[in-house]
Amino acid sequence: MYQRTIAESVGCVGIGLHSGSKVSLKVRPAPVDNGIVFIRTDLPSSPTIKASVENVVDTTHATTIGRGDARVSTIEHLMASFAGLGIDNAFVEVDAPEVPIMDGSAGPLLFLIKSGGIRIQHTSKRFLVIRKTVRTGDEHGWAELSPAREFKVSCSVDFDHPMLQKQAYKMNFSDTNFEKELSMARTFGFLNDVEYLRSRGLIKGGSLDNAIVIDDFRVLNEGGLRFPDEFVRHKMLDAIGDISILGMPVIGHLSLHKSGHRLNFELAKKVINDSKAWKIVELKKKEKEKVRFKVPQFGMMKPSVS
Repeated sequence: MYQRTIAESVGCVGIGLHSGSKVSLKVRPAPVDNGIVFIRTDLPSSPTIKASVENVVDTTHATTIGRGDARVSTIEHLMASFAGLGIDNAFVEVDAPEVPIMDGSAGPLLFLIKSGGIRIQHTSKRFLVIRKTVRTGDEHGWAELSPAREFKVSCSVDFDHPMLQKQAYKMNFSDTNFEKELSMARTFGFLNDVEYLRSRGLIKGGSLDNAIVIDDFRVLNEGGLRFPDEFVRHKMLDAIGDISILGMPVIGHLSLHKSGHRLNFELAKKVINDSKAWKIVELKKKEKEKVRFKVPQFGMMKPSVS
């Protein structure tokens, strides 16, 4: 299996969730071993920030990466979309300090990337194979990666709210499963938190068009939920995006309970800092029969070859 990038540059314009301002986003092809690199085109010299564990600078309400004075926040939905399509390398240009929120899910971003096509690159794909269980958090909320033959995710939530009590979901990862089961699940929030967050200069761009909003008893969005368990599915979506800052696809079981961006990042950091917890496997064609894990399936696309 080979590394992948986008075949042609694609772009869109959307609203920043926290700034409320228009944001232009452009995704461009990148060379092998580049990873996902963000570029702040609105700043002098267009500084670059690689999406990596060492560049995460904040996990309050979203995942934010930074280098020097440059920051890009709310990267998790776009990162999850790259992971869902098996994209290893891309340049992401933004002219603001956050990725546009779109409709609050990864669906529009996934569609955008797919519209640019996928290009196979003639360098072997590398996988981070989990060798021992790593866990962070406590009984109130935790995140864990443990050994498994393939990448699979299980998640549970339990909020003190009649609509969000004890939802659970699990999924064996593939591009098809990601697109159908997770990509359209939207971010959500509580009506009584909106005034507080806005008083802190946050969610200026938040609306019923880009988030599920819940009062004490019901969903306020006119169309209701896209899935009966949309809340836990979105938590899984966020976690896949957050964990992808490890820099390569994971082979292991990602298990979550009442987790969020902070715990997801703490898990990624704890894993990468424990060299006994993982090994890197470069899957060359002639070695496929020797490996003891199942690689993720990215069979829906018909990529071009460079």
